Amino acid sequence: MEGRRRFAQLLIFCFSLLMLVVVSAQPLHHLPNPHWYPATATWYGEPEGDGSDGGACGYGSLVDVKPLRARVGAVSPELFKGGEGCGACYKVKCLDKSICSRRAVTVIITDEGPGWYSSGGRTHFDLSGAAFGRMAVAGYSNRLRNRGVISVIFRRTPCKYPGKNIAFRVNEGSTDYWLSLLVEFEDGDGDVGSMHIREASSSEWLEMKHIWGATWCRIGGPLRGPFSVKLTTLSTARTLSARDVIPRNWSPKATYTSRRNFFT
Repeated sequence: MEGRRRFAQLLIFCFSLLMLVVVSAQPLHHLPNPHWYPATATWYGEPEGDGSDGGACGYGSLVDVKPLRARVGAVSPELFKGGEGCGACYKVKCLDKSICSRRAVTVIITDEGPGWYSSGGRTHFDLSGAAFGRMAVAGYSNRLRNRGVISVIFRRTPCKYPGKNIAFRVNEGSTDYWLSLLVEFEDGDGDVGSMHIREASSSEWLEMKHIWGATWCRIGGPLRGPFSVKLTTLSTARTLSARDVIPRNWSPKATYTSRRNFFT
């Protein structure tokens, strides 16, 4: 009996150790924080307008067309994160039941908000007029906008771009010795924590540097395409690689679309 009991204990220990190894080998992907947090919100531009033209993230005219159109927002520094928060998506909901609807508006971070609203560590959203008005009950959009600064709650939400794959814009001024990229239409986290490129003739991933907004660059060379691009999200460290997405004869100001996204 004693021998059998020890053998059973040994089996349980070995099984537990095996499960620990298996679980440890799996990538840990945490969903965005589901909790709501307090903030303030304002709006800018035209009352029914799309918001900023461009913004500190560097998306340029992309903010004026769907799917970003009228869903853009500027945020305070703790959410902007020096530009690494660009592309993240949030749900924002106002609180006054007499004028606010129960639905939240989804906004994509494309800009950094004015500093005076964020004094004292406050979290602030500066929304397009259209996005701000959508938080009101039907027929009360103008009345809500007339209030100026309002109290809201917010939380992270996965970005969703149905039918679109991640794209990489080669920024103006890029050369064989200075390659600058911007990520577009990233499902899921939306943000970027690191980026690497790999030349077709090499197995080495070259680290890119974050320089401003949503822009990353690689200095050195000469760099020879085609290039594969690997990005890692800031929020959950998920990684996606797009093989040879930028062709050998790439051009500055051109956008190259991959065959992949985090939800496809």
